[in-house]
Amino acid sequence: MTQPVTLPLWLLILILGFAVVTFASHFLFPSVRWYFRRRMERVVAKLNARLERPIQPFKLMRRHDMIMRLIHDPEVMEAVVAEAQETGEPEQVVHARARQYAREIVPSFSASVYFGFATRAARWLVRMMYRVRIGHVAQAEIEQLDPEATVIFVMNHRSNMDYILVTHLVADRSALSYAVGEWARIWPLSRLIRAMGAYFIRRKDSNTLYRRVLARYVRMATDQGVTQAMFPEGGLSLTGSLAPPKLGLFAYMMNGFQPKKRDVIFIPVAVSYDRVLEDRVLIEASRLGTRRFKARIFTVMGFVLRNLWRKLRGRFRRFGYAAVSFGTPLSLAEFLASERPDPATALANILMGRIARVTTVLPVPLVAAAWEDSASMKREDLVARVEDLVAKLMAHGAVVHLPGGVAANAASAGITSLQQRGILHLDGENLTIAPEDLPLLAFYAAIVLQAQNAPATENAAISGDAEPVTT
Repeated sequence: MTQPVTLPLWLLILILGFAVVTFASHFLFPSVRWYFRRRMERVVAKLNARLERPIQPFKLMRRHDMIMRLIHDPEVMEAVVAEAQETGEPEQVVHARARQYAREIVPSFSASVYFGFATRAARWLVRMMYRVRIGHVAQAEIEQLDPEATVIFVMNHRSNMDYILVTHLVADRSALSYAVGEWARIWPLSRLIRAMGAYFIRRKDSNTLYRRVLARYVRMATDQGVTQAMFPEGGLSLTGSLAPPKLGLFAYMMNGFQPKKRDVIFIPVAVSYDRVLEDRVLIEASRLGTRRFKARIFTVMGFVLRNLWRKLRGRFRRFGYAAVSFGTPLSLAEFLASERPDPATALANILMGRIARVTTVLPVPLVAAAWEDSASMKREDLVARVEDLVAKLMAHGAVVHLPGGVAANAASAGITSLQQRGILHLDGENLTIAPEDLPLLAFYAAIVLQAQNAPATENAAISGDAEPVTT
């Protein structure tokens, strides 16, 4: 027992390595994990003390535990058995595929990343690029919401800046869990987005098993009170106006809904911009009739670097106004109290109508809608047309942002913004535009037509000088 044993050096190193790994995995790693877990719990406790909607425990679960809970859900297991019987594959193979879907969908929320980095970066980026305004807020209705209800922000999708803009505006109220599409599954962007609590959705090529896994995750998160944000249009608007809603997420949230346990409140959110960063890409996609956007990574990086260089030199000009409005909330319990033949469609249409009703009309869309279908206009004629258009919109109860409360100021701001982009040109007393830029004006004018066609709001004259975001 006490005799020396001779070992090769490589074997001794291997044995010591195994010993170190075993010690670390059984003693050191659990202690380190416990230490960081305790720190995270203290951070979350401080955040929940100031948030209107506290971060729910479900959102803070370890990602591995959440995936295990999802793939062993009875409804998911039923779908696994059904697909195995239909395809003839072994259940283990189908279950492994369900696990892959779950890993693809489930987020990995980090309060430190969300509140320590993402919200601060969003604030800096949004305020660097836009003058941010709050259009209309259904303040009385929002203040009366059940604090235990699950809140779902239902948003129109104008730009990829939507995520950043709304994250910034609600950072003091809740941590949003976005439903994002395939575009965000690019590494390392996907890691950051998962850490912000977003969950991924396949817009195309989804099968029955995948839809069941996704439906169960959405239902679990909704039942547990996770505040979420969704874009029912399913993608960026190619025309500038609202697109028909997709019903998948609405149906998932409604199926198995139990109003006695926790209500679900949908808050319509309308986003609008004086300049949509992707406008020319979207217009080209609309012309070609495809959603295959041709924006290249080098084009995007060039745009970013050019504007950063301008910022460093003090020559950067913001892209006009960006505005967000919050419409009248809708309770799912109250909605389902009345029987409807197609509740998902009815729910989506009501919310899209409320989004259209409170969308803020900004200076550039006003000028674009007032422009005649011609190559040139006198400036004073264009301003007069903007003033007439503003009067009609306000009589209809639309939300219009007028700098200083004056329509002529909105016309001047819109004209200046379009001149800075090289779209409108001053030729003597006339403003001119190249024929190839007319579709750009039509893209921005669409939001004005949407406001004119929206159902008249009961809150007449909620127009005027929108409230700026406080610094």
